[in-house]
Amino acid sequence: MNDTILLVDDEDSVITYLEKELQYEGYQVLVAQDGEAAVTTYEAHVTDISLIILDWMLPKLDGLEVMRRVRRQAAVPIIMMTARDYVGDKVSGLDTGADDYITKPFDIEELLARIRVILRRKSTPTVHDSYAVGDLQIDTRTRQVMYGSTKVQLTQREFELLLTLVAANGEAMTRDELLDHVWGVDFDGQINIVDVYIRFVRNKFKDAVGDDSADFIETIRGVGYRIDESKLNKSATNK
Repeated sequence: MNDTILLVDDEDSVITYLEKELQYEGYQVLVAQDGEAAVTTYEAHVTDISLIILDWMLPKLDGLEVMRRVRRQAAVPIIMMTARDYVGDKVSGLDTGADDYITKPFDIEELLARIRVILRRKSTPTVHDSYAVGDLQIDTRTRQVMYGSTKVQLTQREFELLLTLVAANGEAMTRDELLDHVWGVDFDGQINIVDVYIRFVRNKFKDAVGDDSADFIETIRGVGYRIDESKLNKSATNK
């Protein structure tokens, strides 16, 4: 069965062009031309849609609000498509939950390549439904993170970063690997975004627990990061 893409943009010319190109590539295409229609269409076809191409500037609800509402229901891949090319806007879009970001005008072959990469990554079973590593428990379906009996609130990006490290089963991951797995985009060389979010995750656990006892993300100098399972008291088990 061909993948279904929800295409959200308010410009008729963009919709016509991209719908034709996507259908030519074999994708099923659903179209929405404002934010409210995008949410309604997604909710009506939630089990069918494999990916969303989402414009930032939309009538009724902007792209960020559409993404927030979709993310409350599922982790369907989203490519943010917009004329906004300021780095701060990219950070906002990616941190709100976008898997990738493409700036207008763009070459259709680049967009198609990004779609293929995301769908290929989505189809590869890289994570389990849940993880239990000592005191740390992660449910990938509800996106709930527990440390002992304490619930730790993480943003979408922080959750994906933690999950990627845990799924590596104690092996070190480079910053490039984390950038690719979590952000899924060439981030203009600002690879230090990984270090920034590692600090965010560490601080979230510290604040939740009340001290540094939950600092289980180990920095491997010159390499990247890994989960130090010895600091989680038990050996890793995946469910």
